[in-house]
Amino acid sequence: MQNHDAVVSEISDIRSAYLRDRFVFVPGTQLTRIVKQLGATDDDLEKLTTVSDALTSDPTLPFRKTRTGRFGFDPRSMQVRRLEFQPFLLSTEDDFVRHDSGRVRMFDEIQDDLQRNTALQALFVFKYMVVEGVPVTRRPKLDYDSDQWICTLLNVRTITDGDLIGEPALEGVHSDGVDHTMTTYLGSENMRDDSAVTFLHDMREANGTRWHDTDADLVRARAQHRDFLDTCLLVDHESKHSVSTLYAADTSKRATRDLLAFLTRKPVAEGHHSRSFDSLRPHPDLPMAVGLRVLDGAQSA
Repeated sequence: MQNHDAVVSEISDIRSAYLRDRFVFVPGTQLTRIVKQLGATDDDLEKLTTVSDALTSDPTLPFRKTRTGRFGFDPRSMQVRRLEFQPFLLSTEDDFVRHDSGRVRMFDEIQDDLQRNTALQALFVFKYMVVEGVPVTRRPKLDYDSDQWICTLLNVRTITDGDLIGEPALEGVHSDGVDHTMTTYLGSENMRDDSAVTFLHDMREANGTRWHDTDADLVRARAQHRDFLDTCLLVDHESKHSVSTLYAADTSKRATRDLLAFLTRKPVAEGHHSRSFDSLRPHPDLPMAVGLRVLDGAQSA
């Protein structure tokens, strides 16, 4: 009970920082302790470090391997459950400027090796405990009358080798078109120490600006995922972010960086570009449901 109470207190402190700063960085050592109290096993934590080996090619970026899955947070049943496959689309309306902005992308799906992993399931629970009930600047054309949440999970490996320069965020300064973004680091190989730094920008920064061309006066914070489960959470429509290039420590060998991105928003409303593919139906072939928890008083914060 003492360990449980201590972890609940830690999550409460993280949530308080998130409410205050609209951004929080959680060191991996702390988050590992938290998710173990939320049901993650040591074996499944170890499996997370290699789950990205099963990733497939990305539909638009040659230096990336990706799988995605859609999950629904349901406060009525207090469950997170797998939702059916739908295409994925980010546009300039979402503050996302890239060569494939507005293009419907079809990713290969996350499989049971990830969604049945107790550590991944605990990360879902952790995110819900932090963000549920947090007031945010509302995005146009999202249904804030709904109590449901849709979370698109991306498992991404970025690669730099002799032919490719890996960009964790080729789009430069951007937002993710959601309410709450969470990124969790799974590991890397041959990554130079100055690689993949995340910058948080004031909303006045121009979309699409490369990370090294941004206005230093508009940088609100910076963080770097370096240790297993290092995690950032940010209110996605109150700041923008960018990520620096992945460099190889030994340029004669491939460098990789593995990440989970949890993009969570309200269901879309009429007129949204994703209206035709925003189903809340459960996945017919890859079912998964896990119980959620909430901090006392979180829903009314």
